[in-house]
Amino acid sequence: MNEEPIGRPLSADVEGLRLEECWAALASETLGRLAVLGKDGAPDIFPINYLVHEERIYLRSAPGAKIIDIVHEPRVAFEVDAIADGVAWSVVIRGAASRLDADDEIVASGVHDLISANPTAKYNYFRIDPREITGRRFRVRGE
Repeated sequence: MNEEPIGRPLSADVEGLRLEECWAALASETLGRLAVLGKDGAPDIFPINYLVHEERIYLRSAPGAKIIDIVHEPRVAFEVDAIADGVAWSVVIRGAASRLDADDEIVASGVHDLISANPTAKYNYFRIDPREITGRRFRVRGE
């Protein structure tokens, strides 16, 4: 997996996160943004609940555009960010999404029990296998 040289200042005000810090940050949240490429080549972004299991991202989705787009083009980006105690962070994963069809992985990952903020029934399960992970943090101005 390719990762940016992290754990060092990226600028005077921005620090890169080490790989383990990226995974810890991702595991601390439940809502991210999934970026996919549509059939027309234009990107689209969807807010989506997720969970981390064994250094992979797991998602569930209702039928719709993002599933069609992932099947057509599995390369995706996934982003999560947060602000706490005056410090902002962001982690971006680039990788490939694949639909899960093995019940044992669906159950073992916990994605079957993932609670979605959106009440729509979601019976399609996906995994993102990271190719590249980058993360950064910085003190929020005015804090």
